[in-house]
Amino acid sequence: MTKNPIVNALGASIYIILVVVVMTFVTEPMKNKSDTFFAPIMMLFVLTLSVTVMAYLFFYQPFILYFDNKKKDALDLFIKTILIFGMITLTFLLVLYFGAMK
Repeated sequence: MTKNPIVNALGASIYIILVVVVMTFVTEPMKNKSDTFFAPIMMLFVLTLSVTVMAYLFFYQPFILYFDNKKKDALDLFIKTILIFGMITLTFLLVLYFGAMK
């Protein structure tokens, strides 16, 4: 992705929000229908896609830096990205806990 941990963490957050929005609108018409054989298949597809996207957002640039012999920079980028993503996650958790979103 980039060498900017804020962009990487925001990219992951936007991806998660996008997945939730799409799944909410796609499954809304099927709310009263029972699950079919394809429901777990679709969930595994989404899981696999999400793991791939998150691996790219969190690990790609640190991986490149690491193998360019910039190990400290790689670790710094990875840790900063995780910390920023953790702060975003905590923010959403607090908003949810205090009832700002219903």
